[in-house]
Amino acid sequence: MNYHDHIIRNPQICGGAQVIRGTRVLLRTILASLAVGCSDGEILRSFPAMTSEDLRAVIAFAAASAEEDLPWPGVPAI
Repeated sequence: MNYHDHIIRNPQICGGAQVIRGTRVLLRTILASLAVGCSDGEILRSFPAMTSEDLRAVIAFAAASAEEDLPWPGVPAI
């Protein structure tokens, strides 16, 4: 999934925080909702401007961001 199609960062919108394209729904709000156990359906009902593809894009963005920050695993000692 190309999350860039769904997520934007614009200094004129929400102070430059990442949002779902065409909305003011902050990625950090969606991620926090997932972290506390909200279901996809609950999130989509709370933010009707979002689509299920937008939600998948948020998860893909978080996964890519985490991957960039993770240290490379060391070589196991033999």
